[in-house]
Amino acid sequence: MLAVEISSFGEPGVLRLGERPVPVAGAGELLIRVSASGINRPDVLQRKGHYAPPPGTSDLPGLEVAGVIEGGDESAMAQAGLHVGDRVCALVAGGGYAQWCVAPVVQCLPVPAGFSDVEAASLPETFFTVWSNVFERGRLQPGEVLLVQGGSSGIGVTAIQLGRALGATVIVTAGSDDKCAACLALGAHHAINYRTQDFVAEVQRITAGKGVDVVLDMVAGSYVAREVQCLAEDGRLVIIAVQGGVQSTFDAGLVLRRRLTITGSTLRPRPVAFKGAIAQALRERVWPLLAAGAVRPVIHRTFAAADAAQAHALMESSQHTGKIVLTW
Repeated sequence: MLAVEISSFGEPGVLRLGERPVPVAGAGELLIRVSASGINRPDVLQRKGHYAPPPGTSDLPGLEVAGVIEGGDESAMAQAGLHVGDRVCALVAGGGYAQWCVAPVVQCLPVPAGFSDVEAASLPETFFTVWSNVFERGRLQPGEVLLVQGGSSGIGVTAIQLGRALGATVIVTAGSDDKCAACLALGAHHAINYRTQDFVAEVQRITAGKGVDVVLDMVAGSYVAREVQCLAEDGRLVIIAVQGGVQSTFDAGLVLRRRLTITGSTLRPRPVAFKGAIAQALRERVWPLLAAGAVRPVIHRTFAAADAAQAHALMESSQHTGKIVLTW
């Protein structure tokens, strides 16, 4: 099969199209003939040598795919209501940039009715991440206020739509007026241009001084101190990436007085059973929203797999709104 390999750690040009053996599905797994592969920030980190795959995982990048089931553990598939020939999308811990990919059965979801494989491939990584962190770890409830840092990212556009669809008020930050407008069009109630506005002051203005209940943060670093200032009483700050650095200094007195929670997580190394539980929650709570059109994928651009380097360059430029997807 063809696969996108990391020839050495470095800039996007190190991504090369090569040949690999077709992987073999083991117990509890199925084999997917891949039509489309989603691109995510962790893929960029892996390419640079900063995010090694978990032990026993393919060294190929790629955390989400969509395609057709070609075989696998028949008992596990039957238990999940899946069959050879079904169209599925899947969250994987690696190996997604390839024409064939093995995935745990419990991490696979049916392609929503009417969706293309490109649209389906854009779903798993961001939807698993947002559900796990915003709604489970962050405990966002209807009527609460969510602040999403980086609203135009793949994670951001998912958080906007799910937050609104499930009854929250959504505030986002983005790096340009055009991106703010795109976030508002997707359903954000308020958008803050962080390059021209102080998001702390804007959050206080929008919430009449109360603050927000949940912050979804992909920056960390110096943002943490400012986000603590944005939180309402009993607010929760959930960190899912550290693009701004791993060191943070903040007012611990505010944490005490407002009873704040600062937490975070990474999804890739978590056990299959944990990811399977998220998949089940998504199937019950979110897949109906996709089928009804209340939530939709946002595809910025697709690239042929041979042009993966160009796709990564676009990802790093941050000039996109929504997802970037490779096609096979």
